[in-house]
Amino acid sequence: MKTPRFLALATLLCVAAPAAAQVQLNGAGASFPNIIYQKWILTFNQANPTTQLNYQSIGSGGGIRQFSDGTVDFGGTDAPMTDSAIAAIQGNVLHIPTVLGAIVAIYNLPGVTQQLKFTPDVLADIFLGKITKWNDARIASVNAGVTLPATDIVVVHRAEGSGTSYGWTDYLTKVSPEWASQVGKGASVNWPVGLGGRGNEGVAATVSQTPGAIGYTELGYATINKMSYGQVRNSAGNFVAPTLEAVTAAAAGVLSKLGPSTDFRVSLTNPEGAAAYPIATMTWLLLHKDYADAAKAKALVQFVWWAETEGQAAAPALGYAPLPQQLRPWIQARLKTITAGGHPVWTGTAAQ
Repeated sequence: MKTPRFLALATLLCVAAPAAAQVQLNGAGASFPNIIYQKWILTFNQANPTTQLNYQSIGSGGGIRQFSDGTVDFGGTDAPMTDSAIAAIQGNVLHIPTVLGAIVAIYNLPGVTQQLKFTPDVLADIFLGKITKWNDARIASVNAGVTLPATDIVVVHRAEGSGTSYGWTDYLTKVSPEWASQVGKGASVNWPVGLGGRGNEGVAATVSQTPGAIGYTELGYATINKMSYGQVRNSAGNFVAPTLEAVTAAAAGVLSKLGPSTDFRVSLTNPEGAAAYPIATMTWLLLHKDYADAAKAKALVQFVWWAETEGQAAAPALGYAPLPQQLRPWIQARLKTITAGGHPVWTGTAAQ
């Protein structure tokens, strides 16, 4: 029979025994990939209870700022950091692509059930404020058989620095000389017209609540919210819907020109290819090349490599296209270079 003294000692030892330390990893940034990031994080946290990841959807501009300031462990962006922004943090950043996606023209036209078609010049002129009615002749000319209302067009754009805006304006800059000269591309631009919505979520909500509105958002948000979105004429002259296959086709030609030394900061908009959707984009995680905390660095590398391998299977159901297999060894090579205090943190092919 155990004595009271023995039981007391056992209890004391149990209380004194330290629990396994939990590594907290905080990230923030782009709303474009937020749907799949939240799925990945939930799955990974459940499978790895000693690691707790958190990601806040605040827009690419905010993600770059917080990552650069060191207030988060990793950032998310759909707009690659500029050379000057990279230099400002002494080059201590890696751009790691995660998934591909489509930026779609969403609209709210009650009574119109057919999927609308848009030409590049029409999209540019709508967002320039030059086309102001839905029954404009230029919209009607490529939508034969559709009864378009004489409703005012209400443009909706992002209110904050946004990688989705970067991709959208990158595309408009390529297809419209007037847009290129008057507005240009960027995560934040001086919008000629329109209302601002915060995040892909905010743009989707504003468009869905505003008859006559048009905006742009990531395909997953349009799908989840059951919103109408259009086909866009590509550089080959074909009207293409933003399917995952069309996004993969958009990336194929661009990514085939990359090599192992690429830093992955590439544009996928307005590519060649008969089947390519013209407003496709890559999204990136921003990681430091060197971390002060070895436990954080190791856990973060483990999560990212899991997302790049097993996690890719979740992409299609959430409206994203998985990364091409050709990029995987290049991404692995980048992750192997991450250090903590100058010491590598990669410990095996599974980054365990």
